[in-house]
Amino acid sequence: MPMPDLEALAGRYLHVRAQTQRLAEPLSAEDACVQSMPDASPAKWHLAHTTWFFETFVLAVHETAYEAFDPDFRMLFNSYYQQLGQRHPRERRGMLTRPALQQVQAYRDAVDERMLALLETMARSKRKGPEACELISTLVQLGLQHEQQHQELLLTDVKHLLSCHPLWPAYAPPEDRAGAAHQALSGPGWLPLARGQHEIGHAGPDFAFDNEMPRHAVLLQGAEIADRPVSNAEFLEFVRSGGYEQPQWWLAEGWDWCLAQQLAHPWYWRQAAQGGEDGWQEFSLRGAVPLDAAGPVAHLSYYEADAYARWVGARLPTEAEWEVAMAPHWAQERADEQEVGDGLLHPWAMGDGGLQLGQVWEWTQSSYAAYPGFRAAAGAVGEYNGKFMVNQYVLRGGSCLTPAGHARASYRNFFPTTARWQMTGLRLARDVG
Repeated sequence: MPMPDLEALAGRYLHVRAQTQRLAEPLSAEDACVQSMPDASPAKWHLAHTTWFFETFVLAVHETAYEAFDPDFRMLFNSYYQQLGQRHPRERRGMLTRPALQQVQAYRDAVDERMLALLETMARSKRKGPEACELISTLVQLGLQHEQQHQELLLTDVKHLLSCHPLWPAYAPPEDRAGAAHQALSGPGWLPLARGQHEIGHAGPDFAFDNEMPRHAVLLQGAEIADRPVSNAEFLEFVRSGGYEQPQWWLAEGWDWCLAQQLAHPWYWRQAAQGGEDGWQEFSLRGAVPLDAAGPVAHLSYYEADAYARWVGARLPTEAEWEVAMAPHWAQERADEQEVGDGLLHPWAMGDGGLQLGQVWEWTQSSYAAYPGFRAAAGAVGEYNGKFMVNQYVLRGGSCLTPAGHARASYRNFFPTTARWQMTGLRLARDVG
């Protein structure tokens, strides 16, 4: 077994941890402490929990003479790992006014110092064999991928928090592109999906989460999938036509939910005198912006996405259809990814023609379930994905808020049907022949 490159891993560790700090910089201590709804977490909690992961799964197991930074943090910042003991209730994370943000930052600094020291020691030690180093490397890589997930969650949670303010304050300064208005697009192109046996799932030496494996065969019927997500202008026609008032387009449970929530349009949309598309605005991390006709519609629940697809006479793709269609184009389409924050805080206008992906997570009609042969890892770390394989649907593709290099064609995101605060949209599919 070859020795993993722990020096390179230490460099990546510093990069990912610094990026989280950069995303938190625009926030005040007040911003960082508030929890705007049970599904969201305060930014301070994200900063602490991602640090807790490294302390709990790496330092506590592999550091010589380990001593907890603060023993109370083991309970306060445990998210859902039942095997690790007590947890503070998720819906009450905003009540954690203590520890203060400054102490959480000190926690991050201390754990970073100890993590780098551990990696350096492991890299230099001749007593530690490849197996021990490989175990450390695997855990650290998982922790970094976990932190990148929380970078996106931090931004979507902050966006929801700021949207609750009556003045719709901005997380970041306005940008010319964010306020630009574009002409509505022509209809999407359609990519053929050949009937027959295909393979999906991760294969190869690069990192993937356990829920992306094992790679396996699937049987597809003949179908087509759109070459781009549904746009704001297209979804606005659904709104204008009374789509939120017509039960024939909705799943029964979705219609009951729509009525109970009194929905009339996507989250973060509103009508205002200075909006686009006849007065419509949407809230972004850069504040209120005119609704861009050519931008992909975002912040839809599964129910809304499914209702729109029915309204236009199409359907949502399965996750197998999505992966078979998009995987051959993945590397080319995501080659120019930038780090979130380098201008990428809101979906940008799509163009006519050519495959387009990566701006919004795209709902599929596939329930989140285990692939044939799936096995969760042993111990508490095995709770990462497998136990959530119920009452959720799979989303694919990544979004404009997904960190560069984090997503893959086989990546399986998942949320319940009513989730709207994430950067979620849809791509259409239709049966042929």
